[in-house]
Amino acid sequence: MNVEAYISSGILEAYVLGELSEQERLEVEKNLKLYPELRKELALIEETQEQLLMKTAIAPRPSVKQSLFAKIDSSKQPPKVVQLPPRLPRALGGESNAGFWKFSVAASLAVALITSYLAYDYRDKWKKTESNLAELTAQNQQMANDYNTVNQRLDAIENDLRVTNNPDFNRILMRGTANAPGALASVYWNDKTKEVYLSVQDLKKLSQENQYQLWAIIDGKPVDAGVFDSNFTGLLKMKEIGSGAATFAVTIEPRGGRSTPSLETMQVAGNVVKS
Repeated sequence: MNVEAYISSGILEAYVLGELSEQERLEVEKNLKLYPELRKELALIEETQEQLLMKTAIAPRPSVKQSLFAKIDSSKQPPKVVQLPPRLPRALGGESNAGFWKFSVAASLAVALITSYLAYDYRDKWKKTESNLAELTAQNQQMANDYNTVNQRLDAIENDLRVTNNPDFNRILMRGTANAPGALASVYWNDKTKEVYLSVQDLKKLSQENQYQLWAIIDGKPVDAGVFDSNFTGLLKMKEIGSGAATFAVTIEPRGGRSTPSLETMQVAGNVVKS
């Protein structure tokens, strides 16, 4: 028999672990009797396993020993004597079962450690995946918000074009007065639908206490067309104004507006030109 090949096959390790069938075990024990090299290798395998178990062993607390002896002393029943079978030499497998159980304990500890590591690794990867998912969700939400903002702006531009390109809207250019020579604004007024839209080209920023107010002069009397702040873009829909408007003007009023204009604060004004 090729002893080296027999050792390399791993059958001796399987013999120590008790993983062989009855026929295979008998064959190994027969070969152990015939070949000293196999007995030497078997002893080396068992010694290696015992060293591994000693390294992974956990010493019990001193209280465990005290508790154990206390229970033994308190027992009133005489101990039972169990006859053990004759002990076989180690080379013939006499201590193989003990080695097997020791190896099983070590294997269980190794499995527990590996399982703990895998659980930690899985949790770490799950946390990273959860973080990436949250980041991706936030990015998608931001993209959705940007998309809605763009759509709103496009809708506003489309509405502005509908007004400015509609011949039914009369554009009244309101130029700056002596109070604000550089000011400029425009009104788009539809005499049929009474709609009024305001476009600001140049009006100074006001304090929080004040607002601009648009007026329409009808039959020589000012009619309120709504208040506004100058921080908007495009067209701003104002109050509806009926037919007969001759002039539009903007004054500065207290926030919320007034029922009558403060003529001394007039910023821009423009006459309606009949088309």
